[in-house]
Amino acid sequence: MTSIDIQQLTKEYGAVRAVDRLTFQVKPGRVTGFLGPNGAGKSTTMRLVLGLDRPTSGSATVGGQQYARLAEPLREVGSLLDAGAALGARTARAHLRILAASNRIPARRVDDVLEEVGIASVAGRRVRTYSLGMRQRLGMAAALLGDPPVLMLDEPSNGLDAEGMRWIRELLRRLADEGRTVLVASHLMNETASYADHLVVLGSGGLLADTPLREFIDARVRPRVRLRTTEGARLRTLLRAKGFSPVEDDDGGWTVEGARVVEIGPLAARAGIPILQLADEVGTLEQAYLHLTEDVAQYTSATAPHPQEA
Repeated sequence: MTSIDIQQLTKEYGAVRAVDRLTFQVKPGRVTGFLGPNGAGKSTTMRLVLGLDRPTSGSATVGGQQYARLAEPLREVGSLLDAGAALGARTARAHLRILAASNRIPARRVDDVLEEVGIASVAGRRVRTYSLGMRQRLGMAAALLGDPPVLMLDEPSNGLDAEGMRWIRELLRRLADEGRTVLVASHLMNETASYADHLVVLGSGGLLADTPLREFIDARVRPRVRLRTTEGARLRTLLRAKGFSPVEDDDGGWTVEGARVVEIGPLAARAGIPILQLADEVGTLEQAYLHLTEDVAQYTSATAPHPQEA
């Protein structure tokens, strides 16, 4: 299967090192979320993979080849970096037909992808009349045109409404389930968490993390349990004896930091303490991401809340 391979990739613009000796692999069969603060090097890395810029050193290949050497690149890699790339004076159908002809893709494929992304009914309109969300869908149609094994997408949810965001989530999952390699750069943490299996996180041009999504979160955000009981005093005594520090909340419930339901539930059951509510509070991607990147973000707010630290 086709993977994206980054080896010691470096890009310098004068005295600025935008990408700093990056090494990672984007594997097929999963959606890889590509995260990092503004200026972290995500867009530069994607441009280097797509041959839109040349690296200072190192390499970026798709299926073992440089993108510039692919004879029919749209059949190998589908990309969406800029929703405004299509000429405004062309219709959506004309834009896709030109792309198809340049890569020897059958013309019938144009109508297929227009239907797939939901803009077939407006394919005869000029692109300049499109909303941002419609342009995003056209960009996705172009990325899918060659039925490629690799997709590279920068902020594909940008400009989409709620239905569109659900559609893009389902599309990304389907593409990965078909065995394709899917790399998605985004600043939307909740959206990324809804579809990504794996994360690659950059900071100041360097690699901060390359790990499965759940492991990324669990390593940086302490778990905790929320529960309710009619015997709070007994619960507190029991849990303290077991090394936990339960805290009673203002609403009468209890929070136990660093604990999980599978630990607290059996303890309460064996002690005969009635439990009215018992739930894990799982850490979020946003909490874990902020914990990792708070020292490398280019622009930060002095009042930004700090996530729970592990």
